[in-house]
Amino acid sequence: MRTTIKVADRLQAEARTRAADSGRTLNAVVGDALGESFARRAGADRKPRPRLPVFRGGRPLPGVDLDDGATLLDLMKGAGP
Repeated sequence: MRTTIKVADRLQAEARTRAADSGRTLNAVVGDALGESFARRAGADRKPRPRLPVFRGGRPLPGVDLDDGATLLDLMKGAGP
């Protein structure tokens, strides 16, 4: 596919130098650089999912209202209902 992009002069000069040094075309160097960049970012996006603890058990204790955050905080700090 043919397309036109604007590249900073410094990057264009470096890409041309790398192409000449490696005996490859500018298109090949730029295509490889884009591919490597995309692959690196795709790998970074795939972070391992954290392992969450699983607790088996029954229902909340009597008097515990899971919708009442203030009371839950008191219970977790050790103050009873």
